Parts: sequence; structure tokens; C-alpha cells
Amino acid sequence: MRTTVFDLAKLKSEGRRFPMLTAYDYSSALIAEAAGVPVLLVGDSMGNVVHGRGDTLSVTVDDIVRATQSVVRGTQTALVVADMPFLSFRDEATAIANAGRMMSDGGAGAVKMEGGGAVVPIVRRLVDLGIPVMAHLGFTPQSAGTIGLKVQAKDAEGARALIADAEALQAAGAFALVLELVPAQLAAEVARRLTIPVIGIGAGPECDAQVQVWHDLLGLFDGRSPRHAKRYAEIGRAMREAVAAYVGEVEAGAFPTDAQSSRKMEDGALDEALGAIYGKGA
Repeated sequence: MRTTVFDLAKLKSEGRRFPMLTAYDYSSALIAEAAGVPVLLVGDSMGNVVHGRGDTLSVTVDDIVRATQSVVRGTQTALVVADMPFLSFRDEATAIANAGRMMSDGGAGAVKMEGGGAVVPIVRRLVDLGIPVMAHLGFTPQSAGTIGLKVQAKDAEGARALIADAEALQAAGAFALVLELVPAQLAAEVARRLTIPVIGIGAGPECDAQVQVWHDLLGLFDGRSPRHAKRYAEIGRAMREAVAAYVGEVEAGAFPTDAQSSRKMEDGALDEALGAIYGKGA
């Protein structure tokens, strides 16, 4: 049985923290769920870590839907949340159509939307239609061109605005809120004020949950993890070493060995085949 938004609400009420992790394909979803991650986010961060682009803006609804399908196939118990990409919720009708696709075609259990007051009516409408919505405030990557890649809401005015947006999103029916690159004191205050789980990324330890990007957590790229990420392994290095060993063995003729080769042909089978092809021994 899959984790539900009600399960997350219960964790919040019991003061129990939980992890969320991004996933973009079948194999990573299998691993994450087996490790005990209850919520997987098919993030538009795939624009950076999967597509190799400098931002998330080029990610399409089709990209998210296809990736969500793969993640859903790789899981049985995780709640799979699909990110709503840039301009996919620019108005109510567009948001309904795209969120509907992520649920019906992608198989997502919920969607995530960036933004504050401007998206509150859209969140309310989606929730009214039965689509669970995870909200996202603070640094919102889709708005990086206008707000900058930096910690948000550092002054009193910014803090008041963020708290107001968080409360409005909760009132509109959002089941959880991601806070990204927000001062830890402010994130802790938001988590205290809200009854829904607050999920931090670069927002300090007092949030109800934490989310990290798959590639950052596993160290898949050299020198590309942000300051708020923690590398729990150096999988990228291990992968390079394994591939380099394979390259060396192929070049040296050491792979494959007899043990890794297919079974031998029956006696005389090759001569018979060659004779049939070239007319020898006919």
C-alpha cells in the first residue's frame, strides 16, 4: 500500500520526521524505496542533473510524465510526487489539464507547484478536483531569473510575506510545503505555525522533513553539490573506476574470459555452417 498525504499528516502530528528524495527513473526508484524513502519527487531538477542544462526551464510536461511513469513502475509503497514544470500552471485551465495528465497518465499520487499568493487560487481549484498539491516557497528555481540564486526572505518584510504565503497555501488545501534556501529560524517558525508537513532543503534542521537531490546525495558529480547538500557516498567515483577497469580489460584482451563466454558449439557445427555459406564440402 502506498504512502498517502494522510500518512504524512500523521507523521507531522506525531512529531516524526521523514525523508523525501528525487528520482527520475525506474532503477533509482527501486533503490530509494528499498532503502525506506516514503516520498519520491520527480523533480524538474532533471533539467540540471539528467538533461545537463543550466536550469529547469526547459523541462516539459511530457518529460515529467514519462519520468513519473518510470518511477511509479519502480515503486510499490512510496508516494510519488510529480513536479509541475515552468509555465505548466500559468492559469487554472492549463494547470488542471497538466496536473490531470501527471495523475492519470503518469500515475503520480500528487503534484508540486512553486509559488505563493499568485498560485493560491490554482492550488485551491486542484485540491477541489481531488488532486493533492505540495506547495513550494523560498527559492523557487523556476523564478531564479527574477529572484536570484540566493537565500530568500532574510529581512522582516520577506519573512512576513513568506509566512503569509505559507498560511494561505495551507488554507487552500496544500498537503505539504517545501521551503528552499530559507533562513533556519524562519523555516522553524513556519513549521511551528503550520499543521501540514514543512519539507526543508537548505532550510535548517527544524523542518518536519528534508528533501535532497539524488545526484547530490550520492556524489554522482564532482564539485557540483550545493552547500546545503550532504554526500553520503561517492558513487560517481566508484562508477568511473568500474568503467575504467572495464575499458582496460577490453583493451588488454582480458575480458571476456572463457567463463564469461557463451557455451561452445557442437563439434563440427562451425565447419558445417561455413561449408553451407561458402559452398565448401558440398
